[in-house]
Amino acid sequence: MAIACIEDYRGAARRRLPRFLFDYIDGGSYAETTMRANVADLERLSLRQRVMRDVSGAQLETRMLGRSVSMPVALAPIGLAGLYARRGEVQAARVAEAAGVPFILSASACCGLEEVAPAVQAPLLFQLYMIKDRAFMAALLDRARAAGVETLVMTVDLIIHSPRYRDMRSTLTGRQTVLDRLRRMIEIARHPGWAWDVGVRGRPHILGNFAPAMPGGAGLAQFTDWVSRNFDPSITWDDLAWVRERWKGPLVLKGILDPDDARLACEAGASAIVVSNHGGRQLDGAPSTISALRPVVEAVEGKLEVLMDGGIRSGVDVLRALASGASGVLLGRAWAFALAAGGGASVSHMLELLRHELAVAMALTGYSRIADIGPEALLRTERAAS
Repeated sequence: MAIACIEDYRGAARRRLPRFLFDYIDGGSYAETTMRANVADLERLSLRQRVMRDVSGAQLETRMLGRSVSMPVALAPIGLAGLYARRGEVQAARVAEAAGVPFILSASACCGLEEVAPAVQAPLLFQLYMIKDRAFMAALLDRARAAGVETLVMTVDLIIHSPRYRDMRSTLTGRQTVLDRLRRMIEIARHPGWAWDVGVRGRPHILGNFAPAMPGGAGLAQFTDWVSRNFDPSITWDDLAWVRERWKGPLVLKGILDPDDARLACEAGASAIVVSNHGGRQLDGAPSTISALRPVVEAVEGKLEVLMDGGIRSGVDVLRALASGASGVLLGRAWAFALAAGGGASVSHMLELLRHELAVAMALTGYSRIADIGPEALLRTERAAS
């Protein structure tokens, strides 16, 4: 079947991946209410169709995260991407560079900084959590600096893991019985394409950035145990001073939903914030990101850049986010689905689809430049609601 949209890549990923990995990408926390709202609330925003406005010279280029980009889109940090396609983070970083969009390497990537950085010419962006082992964290910041990372993206909404029922049912998390391991082997055998490309040729299956902290092994089981002991629920805004002492480059805070937190991010010296609910994978019942976006934008009063992630499934969604006040969006599941479906080539195709959809949506709403898109792109009722 020909791939026409991001949702088609979701179906292709479901067919190619063992179920426990597909559910890890596709699922959210608890009842997945917030995860669904991310998509549904975007779809509810109606755009103003405008005509006769000369959009013949449309330009999607803009600035985002301190650099020129070909369109206001970045690839968000996605954990375990090296389990979706062979050396997946390296493939995705190369595609993003060729497409002219930023790539943010996840701290919990399979391919570590020292493997991904030499694969591209553009400086990496690197995502990190606040963890208890500050000596290791300081060493990781040193590694990021040595690898040429210019921008640090701190994810601040994962101080504790929220239960994800799909992962529990698939035994990706929690204890495994002998029967569970047998079922997983059978599931892998049912997906021979993935088993050969990733299971055999994609080794080593470790978390490359965290490997020095786990000398006894850096596989998924060891990582899950290490995270449970080292993610730090005691952090406060004061702890950002510790980061700032060791990181002089741009600092982005990802996981802001509340206007008061957005103001505190300004005071803490953040370069940008990402309005994010972790793709609906943390606090189920939290607002969708598109509904939280406008109040956050108004709260910061232009003092820093505001990006958004969560629920972006088309170029039309990108336009909706821009009209609601974001300077750009991060793609998470969209590129994970594409990578799982067909590696870097599919990620490249997904970005081409998104670019075309955004260009068409801009033309039909009367815009030829990203900088001109504002709340007037939405119908009045949607402007009031957002």
